[in-house]
Amino acid sequence: MKAIIRILLLLTVTIAVNAQSPKYEMRAVWLTTIGGIDWPHSYANSIHSIATQKRELTTILDQLQQAGFNTVLLQTRVRSTTIFPSGMEPWDGCLSGKPGVSPGYDALQFAIDECHKRGMQCHAWIVTIPVGKWNNYGCKQLRQKYPKLIVKIGDEGYMNPEKAETGDYLARFCREVTRRYDVDGIHLDYIRYPETWKLKVSRQQGRQHITSIVRKISQAVRQEKPWVMLSCSPIGKYDDLSRYKSGGWNANTTVCQDAQGWLRDGLMDALFPMMYFQGNNFYPFAINWKEYAYGRIVAPGLAVYMLHPKERNWGLDIIKREMNVLREQGLGHTYFRSKFLTDNTKGVYSFTKDFNQYPALIPPMDWTGRQAPSPAQRLDVNRGMTTDRISWQGAKDRSGADYLLYNIYASETYPVDISDARNLISTRQRRNSLSIHHGGKALNYAVTATDRYGQESTAIRTIRLQKAPTMVDFRRLIMGKPQKRNKRR
Repeated sequence: MKAIIRILLLLTVTIAVNAQSPKYEMRAVWLTTIGGIDWPHSYANSIHSIATQKRELTTILDQLQQAGFNTVLLQTRVRSTTIFPSGMEPWDGCLSGKPGVSPGYDALQFAIDECHKRGMQCHAWIVTIPVGKWNNYGCKQLRQKYPKLIVKIGDEGYMNPEKAETGDYLARFCREVTRRYDVDGIHLDYIRYPETWKLKVSRQQGRQHITSIVRKISQAVRQEKPWVMLSCSPIGKYDDLSRYKSGGWNANTTVCQDAQGWLRDGLMDALFPMMYFQGNNFYPFAINWKEYAYGRIVAPGLAVYMLHPKERNWGLDIIKREMNVLREQGLGHTYFRSKFLTDNTKGVYSFTKDFNQYPALIPPMDWTGRQAPSPAQRLDVNRGMTTDRISWQGAKDRSGADYLLYNIYASETYPVDISDARNLISTRQRRNSLSIHHGGKALNYAVTATDRYGQESTAIRTIRLQKAPTMVDFRRLIMGKPQKRNKRR
């Protein structure tokens, strides 16, 4: 009740006044590849067209970085088809224009590399149970290999969640992605019964079937790389609340998706609930997700697609209010979907860019009990008239993950306060140096190391800087201090 009262008070405040930007916040976006509706908008079948397709993706990623996003959920398994050369399933046609045909490059690897260059995480978004139209290429291939595993509903094919082989197969697929790629997360979509499924078992048995699949995937991913974040996008309302009903459409009862239980039992690290609602269909259910997060990450999905005139034609104020409430409650936010954001539908990109004024780190997976890395060593600064070059010696990783990353902080105030998001200027850098344009300001610096679990070390800081270097200072540095001339006798 206290949380609801705070929300009501917040909604009475002018929504242009945003909650203070936090240091830790999940800021994510779903980047859809099915049919190329977010990306790509052209086919790759030559060197030139591959470059065009890649350039389109980097433009999107640049926009996301500039708007403060730190996580991209990239649709990787589309409908029993992939955007990478899989040993289990064929290429999706979104890249080359022809199902089963390679575009001439590995789109998943390219996306991971480009996200990491920008200090963003890249999660492989895996569509699980649906496998596409019954006679489409991917579904036909899967039916030929596993004829008893695929069920037809209408003209669509679905993996049967009541068959143990479904969990085995999806676990092998997620293991393949995790082993071969430096993904930061495995994101499961549609990990539930189809709403059109005529359930013949009890709801409890149905939940057991879906949870069994999740458990197998979780074990497979964690055996390969325990730092890879496992998440899903459940239906936006977990279940009926005491005062607010779900309208017959919820995760736990309707489609047997016990997402809160998966957090409680450690099968998942994060949830991205599809909260494509407003008003009393949004706020009480968002609080419910928070209350049953069990210390894990929750970043509700926001329906920015509803802003479009061809959808529900929502006003931007709806998204603004929801964003402010989520931040006030310490929850992250996720946009569905990328194109509506980057197209700046009704000004949503402009608002988000202002809302995420400062960078944010992804909340650490501290429930894993991993020890934070040791601090970096010997922070040096090569000061210039317009640009400083800082460098440091690497830290020691104590988590057993592949490599460390570095966060850089800067402030005119000494010592640099690393708890203040306003001082965070670069995140998740792999290299041990950085050039910083200081604009004539006398900046002090701090660097921390972070492991793949997001655990951050203590900071190493530069010594106090009293004032910005002047041209005279640089002349003395370059030419040396002039010697006094002997007077003539």
